[in-house]
Amino acid sequence: MSMRALVSIFCIALAIAGCAPPPRTPELPPEPPPPIEVPAPTTTRGRFAIEADKNDTWNAVGQILVRTPGVTYEGRAQMLDLYSIRYRGEPWMILTRSLTLSDSIKKTTTEVTATTPKGAPVDNDAVAELLALLERELPAEIESVKAQFAAEKKAKEKAKKQKKKKSKK
Repeated sequence: MSMRALVSIFCIALAIAGCAPPPRTPELPPEPPPPIEVPAPTTTRGRFAIEADKNDTWNAVGQILVRTPGVTYEGRAQMLDLYSIRYRGEPWMILTRSLTLSDSIKKTTTEVTATTPKGAPVDNDAVAELLALLERELPAEIESVKAQFAAEKKAKEKAKKQKKKKSKK
């Protein structure tokens, strides 16, 4: 090959190489957008009020919770009017609280609601579903609790009378 042919081939090779795209640097995935800040709920979806005594309501709520599938009963505190539970794997507190009589509330009324373990309101479907179940079943359960307490009181009075009769003999 002549020198001229070699130079020509070299020039053609350079021209072709100059047309080739530069080697690619690996593309980094785009940065994900910052998370959208969802404001914390200010009220619990599904909370409700029922015309009933707070203690009767609290006792009835406990009876319903322990027999509801999917609810794990973790503890209770009657002085704080709460039950600590797990429902669908999430920890919650179910609270009962007396509402003050007023122009709009004429009868003894109790509010039933749920919070996170830290006391914050909850807004999710699981809690709303559980509170709807409680609202639906509470009236009958409160009557059952009242009847149970009345029967226990009557049995105690009867036992007390029998004890007095025996002591007089």
